[in-house]
Amino acid sequence: MAEIEHFVDPNDKVHPKFSNVADLEIMLFSSKAQTSGQSAQIMRLGDAVEQGVINNSVLGYFIGRIYLYLTKVGLSKDKVRFRQHMENEMAHYACDCWDAESKTSYGWIEIVGCADRACYDLSCHSRATRVPLVAEKFDPKRGPIGTTYKKDAKLVLDYLAVCDECYVTDQEKLLNEKGEFSIETEGRTFKLTKDMVSVKRFQKTLHVEEIVPNVIEPSFGIGRIMYSIFEHSFLIRQGDEQRTYFSFPPTVAPYKCSILPLSQNQEFVPFVQQLSEAMTKNGVSHKVDDSSGSIGRRYARSDEIGVAFGITIDFDTVKKTPQTATLRDRDSMRQIRVEVLELPGVVRDLANGILTWPEVEKKYPIFEGQESSKKE
Repeated sequence: MAEIEHFVDPNDKVHPKFSNVADLEIMLFSSKAQTSGQSAQIMRLGDAVEQGVINNSVLGYFIGRIYLYLTKVGLSKDKVRFRQHMENEMAHYACDCWDAESKTSYGWIEIVGCADRACYDLSCHSRATRVPLVAEKFDPKRGPIGTTYKKDAKLVLDYLAVCDECYVTDQEKLLNEKGEFSIETEGRTFKLTKDMVSVKRFQKTLHVEEIVPNVIEPSFGIGRIMYSIFEHSFLIRQGDEQRTYFSFPPTVAPYKCSILPLSQNQEFVPFVQQLSEAMTKNGVSHKVDDSSGSIGRRYARSDEIGVAFGITIDFDTVKKTPQTATLRDRDSMRQIRVEVLELPGVVRDLANGILTWPEVEKKYPIFEGQESSKKE
């Protein structure tokens, strides 16, 4: 698991960067849609917050960032949705809660939870440690409490002294509806009635405003996310059911690049070593495949484990000036020709998302050679 605990002012649940994600169009499966038997629908995130489908823009911001993260690491956009908890499954302390779900061979599975936990966490901490986090709100009647609980009255008064606004509001509702509520402290339960306690509201000038922050809690299931990446990235070459590969985004591919000499000709060895050392200096994870077999078969082996790009050293590299090699994109199988000295930087920028393959194709000449002329 991996979690974020983001604290927010309960009276100002507006995220200053929400505009960065407001235009995202995300598949949302609201509790209302689930109850009425409707399907999930794609909504603009800003509209979902404005219409109250999502409780507030802080929660909406994290939903947007979770979506961007999941799609960046390899999940398919059409296989990701956010499902809102229904009333009968919503935690009693939550204002709103959404699960990011991934569609897999097992159906839709939860992979990330994102909850607005209100002030529950810090309220529990306050009551357990008896350290007040806000100004006192309860107005206890010491006489009736002392008469009823005698020597235990101090336990009750101490407990009421550290209750926060969220807890006070909840208990006031019970007090109005049932005329009483109960508290638990020191392993004992005490019943309080209207003649023992009331809620005091007042205005005062504050030089320091004390609040109990609410908590927005995204909670990531790393194993489930990784499994979803594997399923969503596992593809079959069109027209060849024997050719499978993983289309991992370059940023998360275990190997960013393969270095493949066209054959075992010794003239290629210095260039392979030069490129391998340069890749290491540029922080690019790579593998050298100088095994026997056709270049097509070795491309296929790299594709099977999701290597994003492939560099091939051929006779033009050795004999022509400037010295160039081919760079192949795993997903499109298209190739370009680039100077050997430039290749490590190009692969590094592709792997880090600074460059895209279409951008690279515009800059360097397309190569029609090994793969296009031979069946792999």
